[in-house]
Amino acid sequence: MSRILIVEDEAIIRTALRRLLERHDYEVSEAGCVDEALALEPRGFDLVISDLRLPGEPGTDLIEHAAPVPVLIMTSYASMRSAVESLKQGAVDYVAKPFDHDELLETVARVLHQQSSHRAPPPDITDAGGSRQQMIGECPAMQAVYTRIRKTAPADVTVLIQGESGTGKELVARAIHQQSQRIHAPLICVNCAAIPETLIESELFGHEKGAFTGASAARTGLVEAADGGTLFLDEIGELPLDAQARLLRVLQEGEIRRIGSVETRHVDVRLIAATHRDLRALSKTGEFRLDLYYRLNVMQIDLPPLREREDDILLIAEVLLEKACRRHRRDGLRLSRAAHRVIRDYPWPGNVRELENALERGVILAEGHLIHPDDLGLNPSPTPQPRNVIETRPLPTGQPLEEEEDIEDLSLEDYFQHFVLEHQDHMSETELAQKLGISRKCLWERRQRLGIPRKKQARRSSA
Repeated sequence: MSRILIVEDEAIIRTALRRLLERHDYEVSEAGCVDEALALEPRGFDLVISDLRLPGEPGTDLIEHAAPVPVLIMTSYASMRSAVESLKQGAVDYVAKPFDHDELLETVARVLHQQSSHRAPPPDITDAGGSRQQMIGECPAMQAVYTRIRKTAPADVTVLIQGESGTGKELVARAIHQQSQRIHAPLICVNCAAIPETLIESELFGHEKGAFTGASAARTGLVEAADGGTLFLDEIGELPLDAQARLLRVLQEGEIRRIGSVETRHVDVRLIAATHRDLRALSKTGEFRLDLYYRLNVMQIDLPPLREREDDILLIAEVLLEKACRRHRRDGLRLSRAAHRVIRDYPWPGNVRELENALERGVILAEGHLIHPDDLGLNPSPTPQPRNVIETRPLPTGQPLEEEEDIEDLSLEDYFQHFVLEHQDHMSETELAQKLGISRKCLWERRQRLGIPRKKQARRSSA
C-alpha cells in the first residue's frame, strides 16, 4: 500500500482529499504546513501532495526536503505561471483546484507507477561478520548503482568498481556476489595495496615447497581458494606488472600455475576489481597493462563521492550514529543542529569512512545528550587566500571603482569569484552552477581552490 502525505492548510479540502485517496486503498497522513510535514519525515512516504500557498513557507519548499520522494503541487491559482514555476523547482506535476477527482487519481497513480519503476531498492548485504545490513542512499547516483548491481550480478561477468577511497566499493562487491549464482561459494577479498610486492604473487597464486627461501610447505593461493566463487581485488591499480600478467592468464584461460610448479590448474573464478585510480591513464605510463584493463572493464560501476550525495549525507549519518551508540552503549545521543550543518557542508575527502570515524569520535566525546561540532573533530585545513581577491565591502559614496576591479578587466578566475560572492546569498548551488555553465562538482572544486566558503545556510535562514 502506497503512503501519501497531504499538506494543505484548509481542513475541509484536506479531509476530502484524504477520504478520496483512502477509498482507493492509499495510506494517507495529513499536515497543515511545511513545518508539520517535516515533523512527519516526508522521505518516508511514496508521494507528497502539497498546496502551493501555505502558512509560512510555500509548498515548493518540500521539494528539497522530501527528495527523492516526488512532490505533487496543488494550486488554486490555476495560472500557467505558478504551475511552470513549481515544475522548474522540481515538482513532479501540478493539479489546479478545484480538481477533478478522476484526473487527480489518474495523476497520483501515474506518479507512483513512475516512481516505483525508477527507484531501485538498496541491496541487502551480509558482511564479513555474518550480520545483515543494507546499503544506504536514495540520491539518483546511488539509484543508478543499485540498478547496475541488480543487472550485473546474475550475468557472471568481470566487474570494475571505480570510486574514491571510503565510498563503499567492498559493499558493492559483496552485493554483487550475494545476488549472483555463486552466492553459496566463497567470496575472497584481497587488498592489493596491503600485501608487500615481494609476496603478492605467492599470496594470489600460491607456491610449491622450496619454490623460494622460506617456502617450507606448499601453499594454496587466494585465486585457487576462490574457485567456484568470487575474487574481489581491491586497489587493483597497485598490483605489480608481473602479477598483472599472471592475472590476465586467469581471466583469458581460467588457468593458474603456482610459483615453482610446472603443473597448470584450472579455476572457475568471477573477478570483481576496484580502484580509486584511473587505470587507463596508468596504462599510458606503463604502470598498468592495457590488455588487463580491457579484460577487467566488462561492466563498470562508478560510486559517487559523499560530497556529491548531499541528499544522503544526513541519512547515512543517522544510521551510522545509531550503530556507534549501540557499540558504545550510549543510547539517546543525537546530533545538534550545528552538527547537522557541519556534516552537511563538510566536503568529506574520506567519504563514508571519514563520516563514520567522525561520528565515532562524537559518541565518545559527547558530554550530554547532544553531539556538537567540536565533538566531531572536523577541522578542514584552511585554504590559502587566492591572489587578486575581489573586495566585497561597499565603497564610500561617490568613490569610483579601481581599474583592476572593473568586471570587464577580470580574469576567468576573478569573474568566477565575483559572480559567486555576489549571487550565492540568493541562489542555490545548482542555480549557480547552471548560470556559470559548469557542474556542481566543478563548482565545489573551484570553491575549494579559491577559498570561497558556501553560504547555503545563510540563504535558508533568510527565507
